Amino acid sequence: MKYMLLVCGDDTNDASGMAPVEPWVEELGDRRVRLHGHRLALPADAVTVRVRGGEVLRTDGPFAETKEYVAGFDILECDSLEEAVQAAAQHPVATVGAMEVRPFWEDEDGEAEIRRLDAALTDAARAGDVERLLACYARDAQVVDRGRPHRGVEELRKAWSATAPVAREVLESAVHVDESVAFGHALVRTGDTLLRVTTGYRNVGPRWLIVHEHVTEATS
Repeated sequence: MKYMLLVCGDDTNDASGMAPVEPWVEELGDRRVRLHGHRLALPADAVTVRVRGGEVLRTDGPFAETKEYVAGFDILECDSLEEAVQAAAQHPVATVGAMEVRPFWEDEDGEAEIRRLDAALTDAARAGDVERLLACYARDAQVVDRGRPHRGVEELRKAWSATAPVAREVLESAVHVDESVAFGHALVRTGDTLLRVTTGYRNVGPRWLIVHEHVTEATS
């Protein structure tokens, strides 16, 4: 399960003797517990935005006057909350600040959504439905199909305008999903041709879309 680790600094504590963060990042990264993360700029660089009565209200600085502030974040993948808490306790900032550990919303399954997207792609190819095919791609998608580059859905629409139904079959596939991007590798048969397909996906909010695709003929 994935957890968001909010790293909270505290201006009232002296952090001069704090251990460096890099060993923690490297160790948890090597163990594939820490997926990614980043430091944030200081609260003075923040902007708070509210909308009241249709008017956008902008305030410089953090949401509330507080001595604690979010200094960074990390995404962890752990088997349990206790494991995530142990990882948070090992973070150097925990000795001078605070760490908030919060589970991700449980009903999100990026890999399942991507596999449904691929199934929709297969159905559209079998029907020869160009518009349904294009609906699987971001508008700025970059596709290299056996050496032929296509930039954006309009170029894809021109290239596929005369697309006939294709008997597309996914023989093997693997997907690695991060929070907003994912990568897939697949062995696909289209008619009598065997293809290797490398795909990059992006989470655009309500759904995943293909943003990059590289297709080559399989040699074996």
